[in-house]
Amino acid sequence: MQTKKLWWVGLFAIAMAYVESTVVVYIRRIYGINDLLLDIPPFDPVIVPIEVGRELATLVMLMAVGWAIGKTLQSRISFTFFTFGIWDIFYYIWLRLIIGWPNSLFSPDILFLIPLPWWGPVIAPVLVACLMVVGGILAVISEDKGRKIRFSEFEWTTLIVGVLIMLYSFMEDALSIMPADIETLTQLRPTTFNWPIYLVGLICAGYAVLRTTWPCHQRENL
Repeated sequence: MQTKKLWWVGLFAIAMAYVESTVVVYIRRIYGINDLLLDIPPFDPVIVPIEVGRELATLVMLMAVGWAIGKTLQSRISFTFFTFGIWDIFYYIWLRLIIGWPNSLFSPDILFLIPLPWWGPVIAPVLVACLMVVGGILAVISEDKGRKIRFSEFEWTTLIVGVLIMLYSFMEDALSIMPADIETLTQLRPTTFNWPIYLVGLICAGYAVLRTTWPCHQRENL
């Protein structure tokens, strides 16, 4: 039963989120950052590639856990999504407990630097993470019950379109100043978050994920 492994994978993700959050605490303390919109650290050409490498390493670690725990492609992807979602949610929980930030779910945060800086209110990536957790759990349970997850052409299209729309909403500010050099991008600060665009993407992705992972829409694996 792979479902029982979710507890251990979740524990790993929570612990990893703590490690990730402490790194951010150290960075904030070193650069004197209290407000991401006001306290802009000087551009450091040495630190930027190191930070990008750290983000890539984080993705590799999350994916490696999913691939090590899962037995099939379906369960490996499911565990990866589940681990990523738990990690992302607890990353903010730990920061809140350690330094009292974010002040609210609508506090702006820089989410990622690959391939361009992502910005958005905390609740935006948290909602995506919740979807990943729910979809991952349902997919693992489905495999234990011998059910295959099969996306129709329409569901694949809906999922891809939804993800692309959300990515656009997160990187809209960076895309608006392209082409730009690395220094300009790292000094970028967000404008108003495009909620309508983001919600359209979230609904599309949510529909595709939940429709394909929900038990009543699956076939028995013969």
